[in-house]
This record gives sequence, structure tokens and C-alpha cells, in this order.
Amino acid sequence: MPKLWNETIEAHRHAVRDAIMETTAALVGEHGLASVKMTQIAEQAGIGRATLYKYFPDVDSILIARHEEHVAAHLAQLAELRDRAGMPEERLHAVLGTYALICHHRARHAGTDVAALVHRGEPFARAEQRLVDLFQEVLGEAAAAGALRADVSPGELALYCLHALSAAGSLPDESAVHRLVTVTLAGLRPAAAPGEPDPAGPADRHRAAQEHQRHARH
Repeated sequence: MPKLWNETIEAHRHAVRDAIMETTAALVGEHGLASVKMTQIAEQAGIGRATLYKYFPDVDSILIARHEEHVAAHLAQLAELRDRAGMPEERLHAVLGTYALICHHRARHAGTDVAALVHRGEPFARAEQRLVDLFQEVLGEAAAAGALRADVSPGELALYCLHALSAAGSLPDESAVHRLVTVTLAGLRPAAAPGEPDPAGPADRHRAAQEHQRHARH
């Protein structure tokens, strides 16, 4: 079969799959997870039931697949920030700040029943481990540059960041998210010795806040 024909078929399959996932998300958002049936999804997506079942066996599998795609996109976004040029502390701030905003916006678009469905099982555990590994990498770079406290390992601090910033999902607005990121970053910095000035003085904190807001806008 010609390559172009294969690519056309694959593009069509991706389009159908995307339409199924977005249709399901919209129906669940409107009616709730328990009320949505495969028949409704097929009708709203403009495909036959037989075609729908070729892609997914049930509603839960559709939502899980959609969540996994979103997670993959978010991990790619965070990896891009990790790999960008600049000072390690700036990259750390960008990664943690962006992750906090992801948590905040995700919580606004997923009901508790959907969250309970997708935040479990092996795929979720793998994604969370990839996130912890990414955090550990950027924290390790900051530690090597002397911008990180030395009494706790980057691995433990990665878990601290994961759980601290997940609270962004419960915050009312982005201003509160920025404050949470500032507090989290403060817990990562080396402690000042008695009588010494804060290693992150007012000017540094102001610059860090401006940097975070700039990344948030993008």
C-alpha cells in the first residue's frame, strides 16, 4: 500500500479517535460519568457503534486514554522547560511554576468522579514517576549550582515538590498558585546561617516572581 495512502488512513484514525475522546469529555462534563453511554457517544461523534467499539471497549477506557494523552503533552512541556538555556534556578522555577498551573487548571475541568477514575492504576503510577524523575533532574542541576539546600536529597525534594504543588488544584485563582510556588521554592533554598542575610533577598524574590509570571503567560 502506498505510503501516502497509509498516512491518510492513519490521520483519519487519529481524527476519529480525537473526536471520540472530546465528545466523551463533553458529554461527561454535561451529564456526569454514570449517565453517559456508548450509544450517546457514537451518535454525538457522528460514527456507528461498531466503529466506536473498534477504538474503545467502554466509556472509562475513553476517558483514561484522553487523560494519558494530556499527561504526555504536559510532560513534554515540562521537559522542554527543563532543557531550555539559562540558569538552573530559573529552569527550576519555570518547571515548578508551570506544573502548579497545570494542576490548577486541570482541577477546574475534571469532576471528582473522572479524577478518581484516571488517577489510579499502572499508567498513572508510571506518569507520576516520570514527573518525579523530571523534577529530580532539574533539582539536581540546581543543587550542583549551589542553589539548593544540601541537607535533603534531590529525590526527596522532588517528592516534596510533587505533593506541595498538587495543592494548586484546590486554590481559587492563579495569584494563589503563584504564592504557593513561592513558598515551595523557599523550602528548597539553602537556609541562611545565623546572622547572615537571606540568600534569596527581596530583589531575588521579586525577579523570581516576575520570571514565573512571564512563563505562566506563555
